[in-house]
Amino acid sequence: MSPDEAFDDGVAARAVIAADGTLTEWSEGARRLLGHTAAEVVGRPAAALLADGAEPPSVTDDSRWSGTLTLRHRDGHPVSVWVLAHRRPPDGPKATDWLAVSPPESGGQGMPDDPLVHMALTQSPCAMMIFDERLRLRGLNDAMADLLGLPAGRMVGLKPTDIGSRPQNTELEDNLRRVLDTGRRQDMQTYMKATGESRAAHAWLARMAPLTDGTGRVRGVCVTAHDFSDQYRSRERLLLVNEASVRIGTTLDVTRTAQELADVCVPTLADFVSVDLLDPREYGGESAGPPVPPLSLRRCAHQSVNRGSPEAVAKPGQVQVYPENSPQSASLMAGHTVVASGASGDLERWLAWDPLRYRRIQEYGIHSTMSVPLQARGTTLGVAVFTRFRRPEGFTPDDVLLAEEVTARAAVCIDNARRYSRERETTLTLQRSLLPRTLPRTAAVEAASRYLPATRSGVGGDWFDVIPLSGMRVAMIVGDVVGHGIQASATMGRLRTAVRTLADIDLAPDELLTHLDDLVVRLSAESGGDDGTGEVGATCLYAVYDPVSRRCTLARAGHPLPLLVPPGGPAHHLALPSGPPLGVGGLPFEAAEVELREGSILVFHTDGLLVSRERDVDAGGRMLREALSGPAGSLDEICDRVLNTLLPPGGSSDDVALLLARTRGLPSTQVATWDIPADPALVAPIRKQVVDQLERWGLSEATFTAELVVSELVTNAIRYGAPPIRLRLIHDAATLICEVSDTNHTAPHLRRAKTWDEGGRGLLLVAQLTQRWGSRHTAEGKTIWAELALLDEEI
Repeated sequence: MSPDEAFDDGVAARAVIAADGTLTEWSEGARRLLGHTAAEVVGRPAAALLADGAEPPSVTDDSRWSGTLTLRHRDGHPVSVWVLAHRRPPDGPKATDWLAVSPPESGGQGMPDDPLVHMALTQSPCAMMIFDERLRLRGLNDAMADLLGLPAGRMVGLKPTDIGSRPQNTELEDNLRRVLDTGRRQDMQTYMKATGESRAAHAWLARMAPLTDGTGRVRGVCVTAHDFSDQYRSRERLLLVNEASVRIGTTLDVTRTAQELADVCVPTLADFVSVDLLDPREYGGESAGPPVPPLSLRRCAHQSVNRGSPEAVAKPGQVQVYPENSPQSASLMAGHTVVASGASGDLERWLAWDPLRYRRIQEYGIHSTMSVPLQARGTTLGVAVFTRFRRPEGFTPDDVLLAEEVTARAAVCIDNARRYSRERETTLTLQRSLLPRTLPRTAAVEAASRYLPATRSGVGGDWFDVIPLSGMRVAMIVGDVVGHGIQASATMGRLRTAVRTLADIDLAPDELLTHLDDLVVRLSAESGGDDGTGEVGATCLYAVYDPVSRRCTLARAGHPLPLLVPPGGPAHHLALPSGPPLGVGGLPFEAAEVELREGSILVFHTDGLLVSRERDVDAGGRMLREALSGPAGSLDEICDRVLNTLLPPGGSSDDVALLLARTRGLPSTQVATWDIPADPALVAPIRKQVVDQLERWGLSEATFTAELVVSELVTNAIRYGAPPIRLRLIHDAATLICEVSDTNHTAPHLRRAKTWDEGGRGLLLVAQLTQRWGSRHTAEGKTIWAELALLDEEI
């Protein structure tokens, strides 16, 4: 019989045994071996094929068994057969079948005298095996037999999938077919533990080369196996360092950066990684020497090969105290990595101080830990602890170098994030101190606001304010300084202070913006320097609402248009003249006046609310109108709905300021007006009319003070003003306002009268009796006003 006939597909005997022990498949080679046909044995117990008195095999390995069995031939005589059995990969969650294979009879007698075998053996000094054109094993050397853990002569005639059921066997068989078809070499890399090895899994490189005869025909394939674990680990370390440089430090967030460090190192370097940081309030500055134990470390992040990180003894954000004899404290005090292992006994000694950690070591089989200090720019930030329990090998010096390289990169990123967080918090504190903590309660409007700093570029110069004015009027302002950072916040604070000062003298909106524009021009000149790099720019919207007339006057300087939501109607933009941004200088501003129904909502905002990476200003405007036209509710609910609709979950890339004001109207019954003749003799009748009006309003407690104030203001207007003269009283639940208007533009000034002066004490008396007083210019002249606090009068 020729060598090729000895390896005919029908010669090797194969049978498949189900989990319940019955035969499900029976090959032609099995029929030749025992004489039974497939129809006679399929569906029957495999144990029925054992010869009388033969013991069934005792399977101690869940994946493979090999040995000699005494089987019963169909004609009754016993047959001694060497059998290799292994589990086949499961198709589902159920138990797998067993594939039992017996090589050809010639296999038991050793490898045949085959020129292909001798050719391969002389060409390769390493673990090697040879397959023929039909993927039958024709020979292997002792080195390969040792790796497979089977006798060399027993495997001859088997396919790769007959020898084992691992995925690598199937992949090897596919590569062998590719070599036979193309005649080209193939390489196959895998990470596994060879069956005949006692050590842990490692990297293998299988090289497959075609074997050709004198005519160039491919007659077989030579397979050599090489252990390239050192090269594999070196490549993995380089990949980890490269991945760490890409994945760690993607944001300026301390917690996120620490989590990225843990994620990168699991499972490549360790099975569990924890990152604990020193409290930045205690160690947030520059280097102050090594920390002194016991150390309080806050768990910032951890990651595990097990879902949910059950090995962790601390939750993120939790603070734990580490004594001097802990690996964490030891590594931080020494300033270098501390490795502890269970084999040397130092791991148990290190963790004797913590019973919980000791129990976790026993529960999960932790055998090695590596504590690496996180240091950057001379500052100790914390410690990263690497733990192994699933991987059997301990940490090597190369692992220590790799961990130190990765943590050094992460430490710089954490330090950058911590410095950024500190600077951002400083800027936010400044920003909050410059913005109103609460909005004043006024009779003119009900107001609500929101301010959100930028998530990436830092806080900016967005601001808003609500300023009570005389005559129960109220000013509302929203502004935006160009740029971000402390400089923008400081500029915003100066502009807000200037607006309050200008609003206190009751300037019209267009005049106020003109003065504010001059201020921004001066600030830009002061900070710009010779190169002009410090230019200051801003936009602003200023509005004044009068609840008596229910009219609102607005002017804007390059700012987005406000919106109006009338009661029961859809939101729409108000048509206002477009003024230039503040800081341009020399260009005029125009004001517009609109009449508002009581309950109307004015909406002021900065451009950060509308613009994002996903949409432009027009799309943002449509979304804002839709959000404002939703169900009516409180102003706080509307603010939240607007922000949730327009801002992405991660926040806006620019500052956002939002101010909502629901208008109120003052009924005509709470306003009384008199035209005053320019005759001092008529002051007494006017006082009598005021007293009668206060009695009708139920404000008799304020009569005495109001009478004195009205008398003084009317007398001064008759004496120093110009007709026509008008007196107006306005009141709400808490305030009574007295206003006297005339056409003289000269404003009175408070002065201290000398001992023998006959006059000069009137305004001083008014200032003492009222809550506040002042004057404002009008188109016709001026108005002197004084406010009386009714609640104080009642008390």
